[in-house]
Amino acid sequence: MASAAHDVHSHDHHDHHHEESFVSKYIFSQDHKMIGKQFLITAVFMGLVAMLLSILFRIQLAWPGESSDFLNFFLGDQWAPEGVLKEDMYLGLVTIHGTIMVFFLLTGGLSGTFSNILIPLQLGARDMASGFLNMLSYWFFLLSSLIMFLSLFVMNGSVFGIDFPGDWGTVGNGPAMAGWTVYPPLSALPQAVSGSGFGMTLWLISMTIFIAGSLIGSLNYIVTVLNLRTTGMTMTRMPLTIWAFFVTAILGVLSFPVLLSAALLLTMDRMAGTSFYLSDIMVGSEMLTNHGGSPLLFQHLFWFLGHPEVYIVLLPALGLSSEIIATNARKPIFGYKAMIGSILAIGFLSFIVWGHHMFITGMNPFLGSVFVFTTLLIAIPSAVKVFNYITTLWRGSIVYTPAMLFAIALVSTFITGGVTGIILADSALDIAIHDTYFVVAHFHIVMGMSAVFGMFAGVYHWFPKMYGRMMNNRMGYAHFWITIVGAYGVFFPMHFVGLAGAPRRYYDYSVYGEFDTESFNMIMDLNVIITVFAIIAALGQAIFLFNFFYSIYRGPAAPQNPWKSNTLEWTTPVEHIHGNWPGALPVVHRWPYDYSKPGAADDFIPQDVPLAEGEVEH
Repeated sequence: MASAAHDVHSHDHHDHHHEESFVSKYIFSQDHKMIGKQFLITAVFMGLVAMLLSILFRIQLAWPGESSDFLNFFLGDQWAPEGVLKEDMYLGLVTIHGTIMVFFLLTGGLSGTFSNILIPLQLGARDMASGFLNMLSYWFFLLSSLIMFLSLFVMNGSVFGIDFPGDWGTVGNGPAMAGWTVYPPLSALPQAVSGSGFGMTLWLISMTIFIAGSLIGSLNYIVTVLNLRTTGMTMTRMPLTIWAFFVTAILGVLSFPVLLSAALLLTMDRMAGTSFYLSDIMVGSEMLTNHGGSPLLFQHLFWFLGHPEVYIVLLPALGLSSEIIATNARKPIFGYKAMIGSILAIGFLSFIVWGHHMFITGMNPFLGSVFVFTTLLIAIPSAVKVFNYITTLWRGSIVYTPAMLFAIALVSTFITGGVTGIILADSALDIAIHDTYFVVAHFHIVMGMSAVFGMFAGVYHWFPKMYGRMMNNRMGYAHFWITIVGAYGVFFPMHFVGLAGAPRRYYDYSVYGEFDTESFNMIMDLNVIITVFAIIAALGQAIFLFNFFYSIYRGPAAPQNPWKSNTLEWTTPVEHIHGNWPGALPVVHRWPYDYSKPGAADDFIPQDVPLAEGEVEH
C-alpha cells in the first residue's frame, strides 16, 4: 500500500509541477500515448508514399507505353522520359511499395500505434515497462522510414547529389529492384539490375534498423503485459486486443531475427565476396567466381519470417475489431476463451506453414504435403474467429459507427481472402497459379485490405482517446464506402487476371497478344478497370486525411466514454496526463465484455465496477 501511495504522490507531483518543453514532449517523449501517435503519423506518411507509388506503376500497367504527364511530373526525365515509365524503375516502384506497405504501414502502423496506446491503458498501467526503450523503438522506426524513403532518390550512387564513400556508394541507379522479397541473385549482384547497387544497400540498412526497433518494442510489450497488469487484471480478464498484441509481439521476437540473419548473409554476399546465396552464375558472357551457395536458403529464411509477418500484421487488426464489434453490437464477444485459443493457435501454426511459398522450388512432394496440411490447419482457428464475429453480430443492437463499418468490412475481407488462401494452400493448384496475379489478389485482400480496415477502425474508435476530440462521422461514412468499393474493385478482378495466366511483376503484358488474343484482351481490359478503381480509392483517402488532421485541432470535444465501452482506457481523464490515472490505479472486478447483461441497469458495465451481490462474472 505504501508503494502505491508513493506512486500516486509522485505522479501527481509530476503532473502539477512539471511543464514539458517541445523537445521533451515530442522528441524525447517517453509517454506511451505520444509515442503511439508518433508511430501513427509516420506510418500514415509512409502509407501515402506507398499508395502514390502503386498509382504510378498501375498507370503503366493500364496504358503501357503511353505518355503520361503525371508519371513525368513525379519521376522526371531520368525514370519516365517523355512520360513513359522505364522498365527498371517499374521494378523499383513495386519493390518499395511492397516493402513500405508490409513493414512500415501495417507492422509499424498497427503494432507501433495501438500496442503503445492500448497496452498500458487497457491493463491499468502507468506506462510501458521501459519508457526509454519505447522512445528508442520509435526513433529506430523513424530512421529506417527515412532511409527507405530516401532510397527512392538514388542516382549514380548518390542521394540528392550527396556522394557516399567506397564501392557501395558509387554503384547503381534507383531504389532496390528485386521485389519486396529481395530474392538473390537480383539483390546480390549490382551487375544484374541497376537497383542492386546503392539502393539495395539502403534497403538492407533500413530493414536492419527497422528490425532492431521492432525487437525493442516487442520485448517491451511482452514485459508490460506480463508484469504491469493492475490488481484483478488476470490473463483471462484481458481484452482480446491485448491478447492479440501480446502474441504479435512474441511472433516478432521469434521471427524478425531470422530476417536479420538473412539480410546479414546477403550483405556479406554483396560486399565480402561470400557465396551463401550465389552459385555458378553467368552475367553476360562472364562466369562469376561464386559457387557453393543456394538462393533457396534465402527463400527459406525470408519466408520463415514472411508468413508469421502475415499474422504480425493481421492479429492486431483482428484484436482491434474484436473490441469494436463487441462494443458496437452491445453484446459480449462470443466465445471469449475460444478467441484466445484461436490467437494462440494462429501464432503457433504461423511458424510451420512457410513452405507453401516454395511449392514450385523443386521441393520434395512429401515435404510439400506436410506444408499443405499445416496450411489448411491454420484455416480452423481463422474460421473460429470469423464464426465468433458473425455470432457476436447476430441479433445485436448494432451501432454503425465508421469504426464498426470498417471492423465488419475486415470480417468480410478476411473471409474472401481466406477462401482463396485455401486454393493456394493446395500444392497441386498452387503450382498452376503461383506467381500470377491470383496470388497478388489473395494477399492484398487478406493481408492488405483486412489490416488496413482494422487500422482505420482502430483510428476512428480510439481517436477520442488519442486526441480528446471526435472525428466527423459523415466524412467517416463517405471514406468507408469509397474505400471498400475501391478496394474490392482493385483486388477482386486480379483473381481473373491471374487465372488468365498473367505473371506478377511484369512491366508490359502486350507480348501475350501474340499467343492468346482473348486472354490478352481480358488482361488489358481488367488492368484498366483495376487502375481506375485504384485512383478512386486513393482519392477517397483524402477524405480521411482531412477528417483526421482537421479533427485533431477543430473536432468537437470528446466525452470521457463516447462509445459506452467497458475497458479501462475509458476511465482515464480526457486530458492526457503522463501516468494515465490521476489517483490510484483502477482495480478490475470483471471481464471486459459485460454488455447488455441481464438484470443490469445499463447496457454496459466497466471493468472497474465491482460485482453486485449475487452477480456471476460471466
